[in-house]
Amino acid sequence: MLVVAEVSIVDIGVGQVVYSIAGRDADRKFIVVEIIDDCRVKVSDGDLRRIEKAKLKKLKHLKVTKTFVLSLAEKIQKGAKVSNAEIRKALADIDNEKGNGS
Repeated sequence: MLVVAEVSIVDIGVGQVVYSIAGRDADRKFIVVEIIDDCRVKVSDGDLRRIEKAKLKKLKHLKVTKTFVLSLAEKIQKGAKVSNAEIRKALADIDNEKGNGS
């Protein structure tokens, strides 16, 4: 039996790393680039979901991590342009940190 915990908007922020748990992109890692409302956010991975066409996801379809990419969060909040390469690099760096920590 699958039980999904409800995630509230206070648990998530711009620049936060999340995993998709539903849809064609299940198990993919994304960064939150915009908060739409209490139950939806826009996410991007800089690859299949580029920043220009970020994916609209319901919070109940995301697994939220405690990891933030502060450099990207600051740029997004200031309204500065964030490149897809920056998002890809940030997500790759997170993978490398996990690989070195084990």
